[in-house]
Amino acid sequence: MAAAKTAQEKRLKGIAAAPGVAQGPAFVFLQNSLDVPCYQVAEEKFPEETRRFEQALLETRRQISQLREAVAGRLGEGEAAIFDAHLLVLDDPALIDETLQTMRSTGYNIEHAFQVVAEKYIAFFSKLDDEYFKERVGDIRDVSIRILHNMLGLSRRTLADVTERCVIVAEDMAPSDTAYLEVGRVSAILTDGGNRTSHAVIMARSLRVPAVVGLRDATTQIHREDWVLVDGYAGLVIINPETDTLERYRQLERMHGDFERKVMAEVGTENVTADGMPFKLSANVNGVEDGEAMAKYHAAGVGLFRTEAVFLRQQQQVPDEETQFVAYRDLIAAVAPERVIVRTLDIGGDKQHSALQVEQNAEENPFMGFRAIRYCLENKAWFRLQLRAILRASVFGRIKVMFPMISSLDELLQAKAFWEEIRTELRAEGVPFDEKIPLGAMIEIPSAAISAELLAEHCDFFSIGTNDLVQYMLAVDRGNERIAHLYNPCNPAVLQVLRHVITAARRKKIEIGVCGELAGDPSFAPLLYALGAGSLSMSPAVIPEVRYLLRRCKKADLDELIAKVYAETDTQTISAILREFADKRLV
Repeated sequence: MAAAKTAQEKRLKGIAAAPGVAQGPAFVFLQNSLDVPCYQVAEEKFPEETRRFEQALLETRRQISQLREAVAGRLGEGEAAIFDAHLLVLDDPALIDETLQTMRSTGYNIEHAFQVVAEKYIAFFSKLDDEYFKERVGDIRDVSIRILHNMLGLSRRTLADVTERCVIVAEDMAPSDTAYLEVGRVSAILTDGGNRTSHAVIMARSLRVPAVVGLRDATTQIHREDWVLVDGYAGLVIINPETDTLERYRQLERMHGDFERKVMAEVGTENVTADGMPFKLSANVNGVEDGEAMAKYHAAGVGLFRTEAVFLRQQQQVPDEETQFVAYRDLIAAVAPERVIVRTLDIGGDKQHSALQVEQNAEENPFMGFRAIRYCLENKAWFRLQLRAILRASVFGRIKVMFPMISSLDELLQAKAFWEEIRTELRAEGVPFDEKIPLGAMIEIPSAAISAELLAEHCDFFSIGTNDLVQYMLAVDRGNERIAHLYNPCNPAVLQVLRHVITAARRKKIEIGVCGELAGDPSFAPLLYALGAGSLSMSPAVIPEVRYLLRRCKKADLDELIAKVYAETDTQTISAILREFADKRLV
């Protein structure tokens, strides 16, 4: 219950990052700034400085490994993997070598040399308009602060200091900060910076804690004595809410709580509409570590296995064939007898790998550059290892394989020819594999969408990657805050292309599914299903709500939805139609 107050109600608008409604007293979490000393060191002291640096790196590794173990125990491997990126920073030879070189060339103490190098890297990555590098900035900053604390013999303030249930307000939150969060002691998380894909937000969602990010000045607008109400659905923060505001939100909390219980009660029920039509909801996963969530929410197999996750776990070297084989085999066997759709390596763009040397820094627009199938067809030594591993693993279950970022028939035929070359190679070696693996293409580039009927002649299935398809159709970078509002899948051009691809696949009698974010969006899932998408693949956690919604649909209603949507030309009107259709059934 809110304490008595005289302060006036104030509202802040940010980005809705993790759903839910919560309230509580504010806990403003500000890290103390480090005062790093700068002084000259005699050359004969360099070995001693180097040893201090090495000891700090070892201690930092120990601390991060402990955090990783603790998070794995509480939340599972999927969330703990966040700290793998931090451990990779500690292994970065460029960061370490440049620090030692700076010390030798300037003669300054190792703490100062490290801070100079770390800030240079942070400044460089901060200038790149790319989600991957924005997240990497957070990793480098988090690890560098921890290293500096260890070199200076200082203890770092943590959220273990939180002793009462409260709303955490911070400039930003590193994964190592959120690792200390406990559901019973935190109501919600608010940050000045951040985005929907930051590590802290991923952690908040796993804890089922509401979060609003991108508030810009929450840490100056909110004070320790304030009572804060957080609407994680609308991205709204209400400081010192009035009595009637509190009452409205209490009702909203009760409604959401009741609804979530109803949704979860249907987990495990049959995937059929109200008039008996079947539908399939599968999962987007990074590996066998997501198996627990798949089982919990009853996913019907894997609709997207992001194999690049196997590569990104070890940045300094490419995983060999055996390492890949084990990773693929373990997931395929765990999901059997359900099928796994394996996407071949989609590296580049926002997913970089040091050893693969994708050379993103030299590209003005890496998302449209040297990535995915383009990279693989020019680096067949790495591609060969992956395809051999996939084929070998195929005997442990049922799989389909798809090639990402196909832009032309020529690319598709090249990929298929190389696939056949590897099959011939394994047969000659006497290595067993499934001879009847269906091959497909991801439709995520406008040229592929427009030529869908042509591509379908050479595919067993399509999977529409809506994230990139919408981005490329509208020429809108979703990570660019200035134009993010233009990223709207309800644009009539996007809707026409989606219908064209699905119709082309059905006409050519090949399977068609959707694996982008729209598949798990309750507003959009009914339309995709109505158009004829045979399967929808999404994050395991959102499967229950989509299942609940589709179980309340009828063919006549879905046909009417298509007619209404495609009769409209206004994006906002279309969005309202889809939202209204879902809202009537999500009760």
